[in-house]
Amino acid sequence: MTDELDRLRGEVDRVDGEILERLNQRAQLARAIGTLKVGQAYRPEREAQVLRRIKEKNPGPLGDETVALLFREIMSACLALERPITVAYLGPQGTFSESAAMKHFGLAAVAKPMPSIDDVYREVESGASDFGVVPVENSTEGAVGRSLDLMPQTPAKVCGEVLIRVHHHLMGREPGADLASIRRIFSHSQSLAQCHEWLNANVPKAERVAVASNAEAARRAVEEPASAAVAGDRAAEHYKLAILASNIEDEPNNTTRFLILGDYEPKPSGRDRTSLVLSARNRAGAVYEMLTPFATRGVSMSKFESRPSKVALWEYLFFVDIEGHRDDANVAAALEEVGRIAGYLKVLGSYPVAVL
Repeated sequence: MTDELDRLRGEVDRVDGEILERLNQRAQLARAIGTLKVGQAYRPEREAQVLRRIKEKNPGPLGDETVALLFREIMSACLALERPITVAYLGPQGTFSESAAMKHFGLAAVAKPMPSIDDVYREVESGASDFGVVPVENSTEGAVGRSLDLMPQTPAKVCGEVLIRVHHHLMGREPGADLASIRRIFSHSQSLAQCHEWLNANVPKAERVAVASNAEAARRAVEEPASAAVAGDRAAEHYKLAILASNIEDEPNNTTRFLILGDYEPKPSGRDRTSLVLSARNRAGAVYEMLTPFATRGVSMSKFESRPSKVALWEYLFFVDIEGHRDDANVAAALEEVGRIAGYLKVLGSYPVAVL
């Protein structure tokens, strides 16, 4: 038994050495490629292609998501050899926005928490950060209005997307605390809504207090007695809170979608999405007419959402996601025709579909 264990450990050491050698070879190649690039070093379309290929070739036993996470960190570390990417996100530390930033850019990126979504936009627009991460919609609670409202005005482009499975936990200062002793629960309003039924059943008498972020909720739970927070793993870890109940979201597939903002337009990756904002002319059948070019050219629409324009009473903007890249022939032809029909058209960006 001991001899076999020593032999296996020796094999592990040998493989570790090979991995280390190969990782440094990859880093050298990445550095050589970096010297040949002009302008933006980060290429989301290339990273998406690498991750898709790795997942397709993965023989196991490691799962596809685990392998993708490992390679994301390898690419992040290699990219940081040139210069670490700076990424603004809706803070403070411990938010799901931070998780989205780390999932997409890796731990080698410099993550910068911002006090508001508006500040994330300003960071990118001013060039103070290379990229920004903003939440745009949740699978159970719908659109994040402020993120969408700023899209028509920003010069920043949408150059990527991230999907985060949202698991909410009830957390407090004392491990194993009696739920009946909790008098106040802090969380973001959307998180409270996403856990509404669980909270009704398990802590019905506790006051629910909406705050600016789940991380802020965790901070308040640290400071105030007989209180708790609804937040995610990062918040519990950062504020050293004990998890009193796990995965309390009412919808088990609860997912939030984030968009990446930056001064970059990705080239086609082979599986892309294009986001745009439209307004219809003031006449009967204008919306139907405006969307018809997508149908006639076989362009699939995956999102259609209206928001008040905030320019004139009862005027609306339509936020639309279509499948494909703006450089694809059918998408380009559809966009050209829609541009002639619509009262307003802005292509927010074409980018790789999120690699889960």
